Amino acid sequence: MVKGWTVEMSENQSPRQIALLGSTGSIGQSSLDVVRQHPEHFRVRYLTAHRNVEKLIQQAREFHPQGVVISDKALYRELKQELSGFCRVYAGMEGMLEILRDPGIDLVLNALVGAVGVRPTLQAIAAHKDVALANKETLVMAGQLVMSSARKENVRILPIDSEHSAIWQCLLGEEPHTVRRLILTASGGPFRTWPQEKLAEVTVEQALKHPNWNMGAKITIDSATLMNKGLEVIEAFWLYGVPLERIQVVVHPQSIIHSMVEFVDGSVKAQLGVPDMRIPIQYALTYPKRLPLDVDTLNFHEIQSLTFEEPDTKRFPCLQIAYEALKRGGTSPAAMNVANEVAVQQFLKQAIRFTDIPEIIRRTVENHPFTENYTLNDLLELEKWAREYAHRMARKRVSFNGER
Repeated sequence: MVKGWTVEMSENQSPRQIALLGSTGSIGQSSLDVVRQHPEHFRVRYLTAHRNVEKLIQQAREFHPQGVVISDKALYRELKQELSGFCRVYAGMEGMLEILRDPGIDLVLNALVGAVGVRPTLQAIAAHKDVALANKETLVMAGQLVMSSARKENVRILPIDSEHSAIWQCLLGEEPHTVRRLILTASGGPFRTWPQEKLAEVTVEQALKHPNWNMGAKITIDSATLMNKGLEVIEAFWLYGVPLERIQVVVHPQSIIHSMVEFVDGSVKAQLGVPDMRIPIQYALTYPKRLPLDVDTLNFHEIQSLTFEEPDTKRFPCLQIAYEALKRGGTSPAAMNVANEVAVQQFLKQAIRFTDIPEIIRRTVENHPFTENYTLNDLLELEKWAREYAHRMARKRVSFNGER
């Protein structure tokens, strides 16, 4: 939530104390690299991981946090033994919510994957912490709750997605009423040029080979189905308050322009850069300032062309499903998100086909117990229902298509 898109950040001479949720994932590791480059500006106060104990221990010994959290409680004893006397060790969602109450935290960087990111975001807001948000599912699942809570507590939601960081930067200094549309760019994924009939044959290995970005497995599959762009459309709706019909997606295979904003006078602002997540991560951590960053830079002499295409929602229906879910509102985006998590997980296990993913999502959204004005408890109940329903659908797809 970037109020008027010109929020000021108070000066702080001491390093900002950061709670990094999801430190062992792709975004988490990139965030720690930013901290390595600027130890005088940032200090890691907490680290959390789901199951990667070895990596979490390594990170703790390098960054000397006050505490660490392992989500999988079965691994608590091992982590506790390794870090005994070094830092405090917590476990489970309860442990994660507990550390977020620490008044010493200046910023929570949520790099968790999946719906699990919702409760920590709401807890951080309740504790009056600014949130640097890389967890797409927070706003997809609970945008209404999150943004109303952030406004109430006067807390900033600082986007880390490269697309939303680009839009944020393009909007700085502009008045909201001057915006005609937001234009989110998409690489198109590894199957952009594949014929529809061939998509049923996609393998997990093929789907995990993103043409431009190095990301975690779940977001890479989402990019391949274009669901990632659907999630970002919903995020943009909540972050910037622009009506759905004025949020457009354009396929830009080079991933050089990260997103654009068109204004009422016909002008278009675009934010460009190499595809490196450390850039938007650092911008969220340093805003409104900029610091040097050791990354590759664009060589315009080597860029042969920048091309754009309309997304094909017939071959990649997940994007259209996301638009429809947001248009319906209420719990529809949440049901969509949970079903997508299940479907992607099942595809990664080679239990369903690539083309089964949108069908599972669509049926879950169509049949879920819809609630227009939801609470957190409503979302938790819906998540349980949607996971069970999507798993049943996945099993049916296996029976329809034959055992794999």
